[in-house]
Amino acid sequence: MAVMLNGLGKRLVTDQVLTLEEAQQATTLSKKNRVPFVTQLVDSDMASASDIAEVASDEFGTPVLDLTCFNMELLQQNLVDAKLVHQHRAFPLMKRGTRLYVAVSDPTNLIGLDEIKFHTGLNTEAILVEDDKLTKLIEERADASANAFSDLSDDESLDDLEVADTNKKEESVEAGDDAPVVRFINQMLLSAIKKGASDLHFEPYEKTYRVRFRIDGMLQEMSKPPIGLASKISARLKVMSKMDISERRVPQDGRIKLKISNTKSIDFRVNTLPTLFGEKIVLRILDSSSAKMGIDALGYEPSQKKMYMDALSKPQGMILVTGPTGSGKTVSLYTGINILNTEDINISTAEDPVEINLEGVNQVNVNNKVGLDFAVALRSFLRQDPDIIMVGEIRDLETASIAIKAAQTGHMVMSTLHTNSASETLTRMLNMGVAAFNLATTVNLIIAQRLGRRLCGHCKKPADIPHDTMIAEGFTEELIKTAKLYHPVGCNQCNKGYKGRVGIYEVVTITKAVSRIIMEEGNALQLNDQFQKEGFNNLRQSALMKAAQGVTSLEEVNRITSEH
Repeated sequence: MAVMLNGLGKRLVTDQVLTLEEAQQATTLSKKNRVPFVTQLVDSDMASASDIAEVASDEFGTPVLDLTCFNMELLQQNLVDAKLVHQHRAFPLMKRGTRLYVAVSDPTNLIGLDEIKFHTGLNTEAILVEDDKLTKLIEERADASANAFSDLSDDESLDDLEVADTNKKEESVEAGDDAPVVRFINQMLLSAIKKGASDLHFEPYEKTYRVRFRIDGMLQEMSKPPIGLASKISARLKVMSKMDISERRVPQDGRIKLKISNTKSIDFRVNTLPTLFGEKIVLRILDSSSAKMGIDALGYEPSQKKMYMDALSKPQGMILVTGPTGSGKTVSLYTGINILNTEDINISTAEDPVEINLEGVNQVNVNNKVGLDFAVALRSFLRQDPDIIMVGEIRDLETASIAIKAAQTGHMVMSTLHTNSASETLTRMLNMGVAAFNLATTVNLIIAQRLGRRLCGHCKKPADIPHDTMIAEGFTEELIKTAKLYHPVGCNQCNKGYKGRVGIYEVVTITKAVSRIIMEEGNALQLNDQFQKEGFNNLRQSALMKAAQGVTSLEEVNRITSEH
C-alpha cells in the first residue's frame, strides 16, 4: 500500500537524497514511533541532518541557521513550556517585539508553531536548523538550565529511581520534604551516566553554587542551582550515601548504589569536604563494565599488549601499574584480573575502596579505623590459599615487604603506586627500603600510564605540521613517514573535538641488564637509558605514536606528557 508523502518527503525523493521506498518507510515509522519525519530520517541514518536542512531550505525558501554559531547568551528562558519544546521539537531562540523566532528542523511543523503561538500570545516565525543540532540544544538546555528544578516538576520518571538499602526513616525526615531537590539530584546522576562522566562535583561558593561533570578527563559546568539550596543538596546526598548528616566539620566517605531499573544499578563513591562556604561533595562513578571491555579496547600497542599477556601467564612474580589518580590504573589491573578469573584460580584483592565489583573475585575493603589495612589483609590472604593477590596500593615498607614475599613464594601479585614513570617506580620502592635483590628478582612487569582524549572521528581535520617542528616534538624520521596528524574541531557529537579516552602506556619488562642496575641501586636516569636501549617506549614516545595514528592530537600529547 502506497504511503502519502509530505512536501519535504517528495522533495527529498526528487533530489535523490532518498529513494521512494525509503521515504515511505520513514513516513510509516515516524507515525508508528510518534516522532517527526525529519527526526526519524536522522535517527535511522537514512539521510544526514545537513542534507535534509539544505533540501528543506531550498523547498520552503527558509535560510538555514547553524546553531553552533548562535550566541546562546541571546536565549531567553521560560518563553515556552519545556513540555511543548520536547513535544514539538521547536526551540525558542529569541523574541523581538511580538515576534518569537523558533528553531525547527521541519518547516512543515505548523501544528507545533501554532500551539506555541497560542500559549505565548506571540507571532511565531520558523528558523530552519539541522535536526541533530536541535536535539543537542534541547537536551543541553534541559540539563544545564539554571531553573532545572521547574523543568523537572512534571517528570515522574525521576521519582522511580531508588537508592538501595537507604534508611527510609532518615530520608523522609531530612530530604523527603523537598521533592525538587530530590528530583534535581536524580537528574544530575542520570545525566552524568548518560554523558559518560567519571566524576560529579557539587560545589558551594559565597554567592553561587555549581555542579560540574568530569567528561573525558576535563571538568565542565552543567548547572547552577540557587545558592540557598546548598544545604539541602548536601543533606540529600549525605542521606543517599548513608553519612552522618549532622557532622559538617570533617570529611566523610560514603557510597551510593542507585537502582536505575529492576536489572541495572550504578555505584557511586562519595566524599564530602568542609570548605569555606559549605560542604563540597564529589561523586565518582564506578563502572563495573569498564573491567570487561577487554585488553584490546585499552589502547596498548601490539608489543605492549604481548608483554602484559606474557606477564599475566607467569605463575608468580609482581606486576606494578603506576600513574597519577584518574589515569586508569584500576581498569588496567582489573582487565588483567578478568582475564585470569577462571574457576580454577583463587583471586583475592585488598582495595581502598573497592571500585569495581567482579563475580568470582574475593574483594576486601580496607578499613584503617578497625585496623584492617593493606598489610593485615595481605597477611590474611596468604592463609587463604591464594593464586593471585591484588593490593590496591603499595604505600609503605610493610605492605611492600609482604607483597614481595608473596611474589617470591609462588603467587602472582598485582598492585599500583603513585609515581610518574616505570623507572621512578623502581627507585621509589628502593627508597621505601625494599632490598634491591628482592626487587630485581620479583618484579616481572611495570606499566606506567596516562589517559588521553580521543579525537572525534566525525570532525577531526588533518594537521599540516612542518617537519622540523615534528622532529623538535620528538617524532622519529621513521614515524614521520607514516604519521597522519589531526587537529580537534568540535561538533554536535563530541566535546570540543574529543570523544572518549585512550590509554597511553610505558610498558617495561625486567631484563637481566635492568636487574643489574636495580641490584647496583642505580638511579632513574640510568634505568631510563637502559629502557631506551632495550627498545621500550616511554610515555612521550607512546603518546606520539597515538598522535601519528590519528587517535589523538599533538596538543593533547603535550598536555599529558612532557617533551623529555
